[in-house]
Amino acid sequence: MRFYDGQHTHYAGVDLHTKTMFVCVLDATGTVLLERNTLANPKSFLKAITPFREELVVGCECIFTWYWLADLCEREGIAFVLGHALYMKAVHGGKTKNDRQDAHTIARLLRGGTFPLAHVYPKEKRATRDLLRRRTHFVRKRAERLAHVQNTSWQYRLESFGRRLANRSVTTCRDEVVAAFDDPQVRASVEADLDLIAHYDRLIRKLERQLEQQARIDDRRTYDLLRSIPGVGQVLALIFLYEIDDVTRFDSHQQFCSYARLIRPTKTSAGKAAGLPSFKQIGNGHLKWAFSEAALVLMRESKAVKGYVERMTQKHGKGKALGILSHKLGRSLYYMLRRGQYFDEQTFLQTA
Repeated sequence: MRFYDGQHTHYAGVDLHTKTMFVCVLDATGTVLLERNTLANPKSFLKAITPFREELVVGCECIFTWYWLADLCEREGIAFVLGHALYMKAVHGGKTKNDRQDAHTIARLLRGGTFPLAHVYPKEKRATRDLLRRRTHFVRKRAERLAHVQNTSWQYRLESFGRRLANRSVTTCRDEVVAAFDDPQVRASVEADLDLIAHYDRLIRKLERQLEQQARIDDRRTYDLLRSIPGVGQVLALIFLYEIDDVTRFDSHQQFCSYARLIRPTKTSAGKAAGLPSFKQIGNGHLKWAFSEAALVLMRESKAVKGYVERMTQKHGKGKALGILSHKLGRSLYYMLRRGQYFDEQTFLQTA
């Protein structure tokens, strides 16, 4: 975990909400200079901090409304830092909690050098990343409709459609699927699912074309590097590109793999395990999924990698073997992007 330890004359903690915000400003000695509840808009915020603009740093918690505040601070030349919500125990773990206290705590964390940092994603690519995540949401909704059609067929003890329905265009097999059901009400339910699936298919294809065009504008070189990994196609390359952003923000491959949830952290005290690590929500879940998928397709595309996984399976079991492969792929991808090199299978399979 990284902490902000910059030294400033003034420290502003902001408890940000959708319509209101509470601003607390401290000086270098910890004296409270301002406590104000105001509207969450640029005009009100700038008016509140005007007397303290000299050597000011603004910090707020990473919630969904931080975009405008970060962009405003960048435009006004004010230092801005984003707090990692899951690490800010001082804010969430207190006996009492209110806006005034939360803003004061954030300001004190900033001044004391214990403010846990989250990445401020650059404005230029932020909307594209959000659109990519929206595309993932639509894919999952499509899968829910497919699962409902499949469950309905099992409910009436019909032949399983299985992968035929998932991998084929719905328009080509629509009549076949609907005709399998005798009851008109069941048919209406299945037709509704198929209509939604067909709509999602058109929408997802449209978004993928738009996202790939934007990726080639934003960083064509990195996109091509990612596509050099066997089995990594359009979607996985897009996820890697926009979820990682700039790989140089990670000082080491260990930090990168931790961010991508590819390692299992431990909690110890006095040399003994101290409870189960609560790590499942720490890190980037989109990258975790992408690396898991990339490991499977890499194993399918490369006989040498498949042999490596089989050896690891004999030693550790299949689940851990796939985890080892994902971690190895994460390390390789980190150095590929750092060095600007294409994927090389021989280098990938080398061991210490």
